[in-house]
Amino acid sequence: MKKLGIKILGLAILATVGFTSCDNGDDPIPPVDGVLEALSNGEMNGTLPESVTLNSAISYDLSGSFIVPDGMTLTIPAGTNIVADNGGTDVYIAVLKGGKIDIQGTTSSPVVMSSSTGNPGDWGGLTICGKATTTAGIDAEAEVGGFIYGGTEDADNSGSIKNLVIIGTGAQINEESQYNGVSFYAVGSGTTIEDVAVINGSDDGVEFFGGTVSVKNLFLQNNEDDAIDWTEGWSGTVDNAYVEHTIAGFSTVIEGDKANNNPKINNLTAVSTVGGTALQFKKESGMTITGLSLTGYAKSIDMKDDGPLANVIIDGETADPTKSYNAPATVDPTAWGWVDAELAEIVELNGSVDSDVTLDSDKTYRLTGSYIVQDGASLTIPAGTKIHADNGGTDVYIAVLMGGQIFINGTAEEPVVIASDLSLPGDWGGLTICGKATTSAGVNVTAEVGDFTYGGAEDTDDSGDITYLVIKGTGAQINTESQYNGVSLYSVGSGTKIENVAVINGSDDGIEFFGGTASVTNIYLENNEDDAVDWTEGWNGGVTNTYISHTIAGFSTAFEGDKVNNNPQFTNVTAISTVGGTALQFKKESGATITNLYLEGYDKNIDMKDNGALTNVQIDGADANTTSAYDAGTKVDISGWSWISATL
Repeated sequence: MKKLGIKILGLAILATVGFTSCDNGDDPIPPVDGVLEALSNGEMNGTLPESVTLNSAISYDLSGSFIVPDGMTLTIPAGTNIVADNGGTDVYIAVLKGGKIDIQGTTSSPVVMSSSTGNPGDWGGLTICGKATTTAGIDAEAEVGGFIYGGTEDADNSGSIKNLVIIGTGAQINEESQYNGVSFYAVGSGTTIEDVAVINGSDDGVEFFGGTVSVKNLFLQNNEDDAIDWTEGWSGTVDNAYVEHTIAGFSTVIEGDKANNNPKINNLTAVSTVGGTALQFKKESGMTITGLSLTGYAKSIDMKDDGPLANVIIDGETADPTKSYNAPATVDPTAWGWVDAELAEIVELNGSVDSDVTLDSDKTYRLTGSYIVQDGASLTIPAGTKIHADNGGTDVYIAVLMGGQIFINGTAEEPVVIASDLSLPGDWGGLTICGKATTSAGVNVTAEVGDFTYGGAEDTDDSGDITYLVIKGTGAQINTESQYNGVSLYSVGSGTKIENVAVINGSDDGIEFFGGTASVTNIYLENNEDDAVDWTEGWNGGVTNTYISHTIAGFSTAFEGDKVNNNPQFTNVTAISTVGGTALQFKKESGATITNLYLEGYDKNIDMKDNGALTNVQIDGADANTTSAYDAGTKVDISGWSWISATL
């Protein structure tokens, strides 16, 4: 794990307190006797009766609501620590309309507000209410505290915040509302907000309710709802935001709602190790983003209410939900010395593997180019490892060359997953293994992918072990004739163990055998756009337990055999289509022996493409028959194959 460097003075356990700036409507909170005396003793509670500067030498206990009313300023010098009681919605800081807050943290001495444990929902957070415009109107009532906000002064100044760290916010108000880390209600552009971190919030990191305020340098980690949220026509800008999600179940990186006043974000880098949705826009909301980098999100763009994509401009173009936007990072938070947090370690994989390499399942990997295991080297991938493949087409793949080995040691509970973030067909290349077994193409021949060399005379060649592997989004187009497959086995020998493999959403074949003697047990192939299982060049291995699913029209076949027939063996084959198509196709003189075949939903079950002999295809002890239904076999039972549903 990478560490961000920040010095926290006087706190054994990091604590963060939240601030709120607003008016409380028709019932203003009266000044509380003894507020100043309490402050001198390190207790924050009540309504500030006059402008005050805190003492950085004191660790303050935020024991209730602390209100900065109209005309007052709360100044918090560098290095001040405010520890919020675990009091839920009763503990927060609020700055009302006309009030100001001046947080004077520095890179080496930030201001820190946190509960003692730093757990999500411990306390309310920081709320600031201003006089700028909002579509909610003038003197609108906030969802928190009943505070009043909104006016016509877009250049309103609610103060300055620099180098602030907030932890453990998001207390639940009711079923619909929670406090955020920092809530900006109609805050104006005269307010300065720079270098703010919100960590472990049970609601949003920051939320803008209208207003014109802008923010520079945001660090938002594991906020359980949205990292950045806005509504009511916010029209400000965020320069440099880093968002990280390592806990499942959050909502989004950003959520825009209601009227679109085109807020802007310049440089947004967001990283998830648990999938999820990146950018969500409700109603007619939109924005302009420049410098977007997403890693690990299962959905990049979500137009929740079918608003126009044209409202969302990303790097100069209309947003495209089919793009993953996993470009190189545009924000590096390790340079932000004012925040201290462990970062998920994202390790790039590319280049040459020249010795024995073992990955670490506790790390998240990003396949950014070709990753090639050379002769004499090995790559070991332990159970539970997840590899995010960039949407880089043919430039992104894993290859094992002749003499190299790969050991994928997944388990049913913790399979290895290699997939592009959106898992769309053609996003990346796939896995290619080259061996020394025989192929009708000859010895030391050149593969159609990568110009790799394969083929020899060692039919028991061992290229390693693959167990419990899930691959998604493969099949990048090489040229008009060739594409990568999910798994390509070039002359792989029988010494190689391959069990429990799923290939899903490939734009070419699920698995293809180019000669060789390798066999496979338990293979799940879903919506591969060419052939689910393909073989050529005299492959003579076998597959036990094949389950094929087609639910998207336009695929080629469930099986395609080509060229010379070395009679590969298939035991227990189930192929089901909801969209018609062809099941088993044999080209040239190809054939196979199939035992226990079940087909359902195909328009054509047997296709002898080049009029080869039906006797080459033996199905349940008889010559293939082009008119048979082949629906009497026993289906392969995949009810226990929970591993096929694994995601990044």
